Amino acid sequence: MIWIVLGGILLFFVLLFLFLIAPSGRKRKTRDFFHSHRFFAHRGLHGDGIPENSLAAFERACAAGYGIELDVHVTRDGKTVVFHDDTLMRMCGVEGSIEDHTLEELRALRLAETDEGIPTFEEVLSLVGGRVPLIIEEKGTTSDPTVCALTAEALKTYPGDWCIESFNPFYVRYWKKHHPEVVRGILSCRMKGEGFAGSAVKNFLLQNLLLNFLTRPDFLAYEIHGKGNLSFRIARALGGCPVGWTAKCTEDFTLAKDTFYAVIFERTRI
Repeated sequence: MIWIVLGGILLFFVLLFLFLIAPSGRKRKTRDFFHSHRFFAHRGLHGDGIPENSLAAFERACAAGYGIELDVHVTRDGKTVVFHDDTLMRMCGVEGSIEDHTLEELRALRLAETDEGIPTFEEVLSLVGGRVPLIIEEKGTTSDPTVCALTAEALKTYPGDWCIESFNPFYVRYWKKHHPEVVRGILSCRMKGEGFAGSAVKNFLLQNLLLNFLTRPDFLAYEIHGKGNLSFRIARALGGCPVGWTAKCTEDFTLAKDTFYAVIFERTRI
């Protein structure tokens, strides 16, 4: 009898685990999105004096025929701009974050001491104009879905292909609830190093995709070097389309080759 009870308990936890990490199961819809473009330039095709997430980097990616991965923040006055970091220091040499500044204030800043400024999301959409597909990462750490609503509004009449991803499960859940037709992805990794200093519990849940039940993501944007994670491997087997990030060298592409359907890369040429 004890073995039956223990077996029942084990089965319960196995089924609970599978329920928590299961993706949407829309495998065909997601693979159709990535079918024509399997390589996405991380923050545009930057390098050689062209800064990341700049109009020049996005134009360069379009000219080369690569898809584009980019990042969206909301300014203090409720405008969407394309920028990656939580602070302005690395790229602009000033204190504070995008959220601390108005769009007018950000217009005065330059990216990496070049002539390139921080573009608005609308400017990037106008520049790309549907020439290549976009992976749009929504940035933010709260449950406030303002960035999602503003992004959705900007994309209403956009003529090209695009999908949404985020580390923030509340953002991905917004798309599941309000725009279920949109291809959506959850970002995750080993949650180590700079930028992952949050609570150990939150990082554990995100690393192991245990909040997928909130979002039911179509694709799993997972760190290439973390591809051995058990939750990622099982969620992939359950139908989650694997997208690897960020390939920066030949070894990374080799590592990603047999695991990921699409790859986000960061170099001027593959």
